[in-house]
Amino acid sequence: MLLVVDVGNSNTALGVYREGKLFKHWRLTTARARTVDEYGVHARNLFQLAGIDFQEITAVAIASVVPPLNYTLKRMSEVYFNRTPLFIDHTTETGLKILYEPPSDVGADRIVDAVAARHFYGAPCIV
Repeated sequence: MLLVVDVGNSNTALGVYREGKLFKHWRLTTARARTVDEYGVHARNLFQLAGIDFQEITAVAIASVVPPLNYTLKRMSEVYFNRTPLFIDHTTETGLKILYEPPSDVGADRIVDAVAARHFYGAPCIV
């Protein structure tokens, strides 16, 4: 199973994909002061309530527009899921060409939105 984490300024969304389909998702308040353990306990509790064995997570992908949380979420993934996460950014191979200059200014949220739009609706499309 794949755990995806979408970190926004107000909310952090977590989703679990099983066999390529969204199986379960949750939304938490983005809290910059939250620790590795707090994020890990939240995730484990949500998984337990949903009947998901956290050890079934084979990969973690994180799209974050809150850089101060990146290290915390990286460590949470390593400690609680025993996985090094993939952080989505302008250097991630998505099959899309980023024409905005500089590409590093394009947020991970916009990149994953564009990939999802192409996946669900095909190209060309406007996001």
